Amino acid sequence: MRYTSDITDSKWEMIKPLLVKTRKRKYEKRELVNAVLYVVKTGCQWRNLPKDFPEWNATYHFYNRAKSKGVWDKPCKTGL
Repeated sequence: MRYTSDITDSKWEMIKPLLVKTRKRKYEKRELVNAVLYVVKTGCQWRNLPKDFPEWNATYHFYNRAKSKGVWDKPCKTGL
């Protein structure tokens, strides 16, 4: 874990099935989830994501696609 907002291995295993694999991506979904969690926890702007996360626009696009599909609304017993 690089940041306190990063998802733990056990929580990742719980939510991984909710993120359908569609195609080969430039960034791993776990890294995209970590970037979204960083924005949510710190309140930083998308464009101000630290450089060790995926590009801000890829993260924002991932977040919006998951939001439109209802992924963020699905019940999960992870305590996120």
